[in-house]
Amino acid sequence: MKQLERIITIIIKFRITVIAILMVLMAISGYFTLKYLRVDNSLSIWFLEDDPSYKAYIDFQEDFGSDEIFVAMFPVENAIGEEELSQLTILHKDINALPFVKTSFSLATAKYPIYNNNKIIFDDLYNSKRSEKGLKNLFSKLPSITSQLVSNDYKNQFFYIQLNPTPTIEEKRKDIANEVRSVIEKQYSNYYLTGPPILNEAYSKGIYKESLTFGVLTVLVITIMLLFLLPSKRYLIISLLSVAVPVSLLFGIMTSLGFALNMISMLIPTILMVYSVSDAVHIINIYHKEGLINKSLSKIELLTIAVRKSFTPCFYTTLTTFVGYFALYLSPLPAFKNMGVFTCIGLVLSFTLVYVITIIGFSFMTLNFEKAKPILSLKTYSQTRFINWLNVVTSRFKTRIIIGFTLVLLLGMYAVFQVKIDTVSLDLLAEGKAKQDLRIVENLLNGSSRIQINISSVTNETILNRDAIKRLEDFQNKLENNPLISYPVSVVNIKQFLEKRSPVLFQSNVSEEAIKQTLGSVDAEDNSFFKLFSKDLNTAGFTLSLKEMKTSELEQVLEDIEVAFQSSFNNEDYKLKINGFAVVFAQLNNFILETQFKSFFAAFFVAFLCLLIFIRSLKTTILVLIPNLLPLAVLAIVMSILDIPLDVSTAMITPIMLGIAMDDTIHLVYKYRKSKTVKGSPEKRMNDAMNYTGSALFSTTIALVGGFLIIASSATPSVRDFGLLCAVTVAIALITDIFYLPALLKKLDK
Repeated sequence: MKQLERIITIIIKFRITVIAILMVLMAISGYFTLKYLRVDNSLSIWFLEDDPSYKAYIDFQEDFGSDEIFVAMFPVENAIGEEELSQLTILHKDINALPFVKTSFSLATAKYPIYNNNKIIFDDLYNSKRSEKGLKNLFSKLPSITSQLVSNDYKNQFFYIQLNPTPTIEEKRKDIANEVRSVIEKQYSNYYLTGPPILNEAYSKGIYKESLTFGVLTVLVITIMLLFLLPSKRYLIISLLSVAVPVSLLFGIMTSLGFALNMISMLIPTILMVYSVSDAVHIINIYHKEGLINKSLSKIELLTIAVRKSFTPCFYTTLTTFVGYFALYLSPLPAFKNMGVFTCIGLVLSFTLVYVITIIGFSFMTLNFEKAKPILSLKTYSQTRFINWLNVVTSRFKTRIIIGFTLVLLLGMYAVFQVKIDTVSLDLLAEGKAKQDLRIVENLLNGSSRIQINISSVTNETILNRDAIKRLEDFQNKLENNPLISYPVSVVNIKQFLEKRSPVLFQSNVSEEAIKQTLGSVDAEDNSFFKLFSKDLNTAGFTLSLKEMKTSELEQVLEDIEVAFQSSFNNEDYKLKINGFAVVFAQLNNFILETQFKSFFAAFFVAFLCLLIFIRSLKTTILVLIPNLLPLAVLAIVMSILDIPLDVSTAMITPIMLGIAMDDTIHLVYKYRKSKTVKGSPEKRMNDAMNYTGSALFSTTIALVGGFLIIASSATPSVRDFGLLCAVTVAIALITDIFYLPALLKKLDK
């Protein structure tokens, strides 16, 4: 007690120095934030650089071309008109001059094979001298290619821009889309633009905008709530500073270390602000209650009591919340790791600074505790009357409460296994032009991203022998019949086209060497947008178009490709390799599941140890832990009923909610445990604890729910679900703390 009093005295003695230091640190943090704050939604934040699938994806881009492709759609009068093709030709010239572009592709550059003088040559698919009927007839013989160049009604042209491999464009990504748009707009005033680079840009813009919006709304909502919750308006500035200073310093640390905002880390400011204000409200309520009780104490003595009575529960609530977030470090996804680490740093800053700021703030205040009152109040609502009612209910109906809540807990345990694990790619994007353009283009084109399939000969023999070609055709037929796959393009298309125009080329009496020479003469440079086979002719390539889809659908596509390969090829002679971002993205489900298991069980184990050390009774610890599982059970029920899957946003929800749900429990149990020194039954001790801490529990829960509801206002469906689920879980945590926990302890803690 004396030691604590000396520390508080020293803080107050040097309060001007401390204030000056904090102001300098905030100024430095503000400078770094304004200068270096950026948004990064690159692949590297979602996948470790040494992850085999990520490395294979980068290697694939080097060998077979990047799938970082813009898809532009131009509404025109006549997609095969001479004037319209002339515009495309000019656009190709301007686009190919950009340093980050590898190649571009459209009807103006597309070619088709012609067999002449025992070799294949490529001629322009579009020829202005050919009649419109002749062009359409030619297009009908290459449907997999031409349907990607013009719409069926010939009222739209499609234009593709293939960028250099991902690692070479990551740093310039934010400028690339603007440059591409400016070039297109020189030729076209009406166009639709989509593809992975556009969607990535839209994610980044949305993240930046919503991060600022969340920050402003959080401050506004917290301020309004504090006007109701604080016992005096004099405490308002202290509470707001307790929120602003830690968040400001954390952003300074993040930006100075070169870290950027992403879809996950943009939630840190809101989460940290509501957490900081929760601790501040607890400290302020204790300080005010002790001021009403101990009227003869000096300010130093009153501060010492307030710090002493709040420190242990606030320390343990910080610790359990810290554990919940730090458990995210066990996730295989870098975005979650960074989220966990920086939120933990923010929690430590908040816990430390909230005491420093409140001590200094109280030292400047002279307050008449009896006359103090909130600026705003609900006259029809009496908190004291409600708490007294709670105490009566949990004493009189404790058995019924325990049975009812336990049944809900069991139902929730069943619901856990009904929750889906799925990331809907479109749910990561807010409504806007990018999403509208994507829908319009995919409605006509039936795909905006692509994957590459490579089938190789294990024995290093040519893939162009008669048996292999037959198997390739069978494989492609199965791909074409898959409703999730659009427009497979391979050497099979070339072979079938040539076979219709020159049947003699593939008759049974034609030697395999002749077939190899015929198909092997396809000039890769003339078809650089589609990789048909490797230089040594041992590998055949298939390029597939896909719509933006769920990870579960991507998994199904990959599984279907595997099944089609197994049924068409002998594994001993041929091997399959599937490449592209879709392959990497499809693994998110596994990463999310791994995050859930590792993070939750790590958080649960450490939280159990923290409670055991805090309570020092195994039986009471178990009784206290059970109600903290109930909010997670209700969370599973809500997710299964509303069909909300675990995705890249909600994947971190269980460890976080476990840590936050324990906060109110610890404050309540701390007072209940301290009351054991006073004679009385568990009922009396719990009633006293509820009367002492009840107002703070309601205040902090309202602050947390308000903060998460702000996140639930997001225009991004996935982030909106995260905020909504967190708000519901925190609200349920309060209900269990004021009904289920008191009933359990009153009934069983003898």
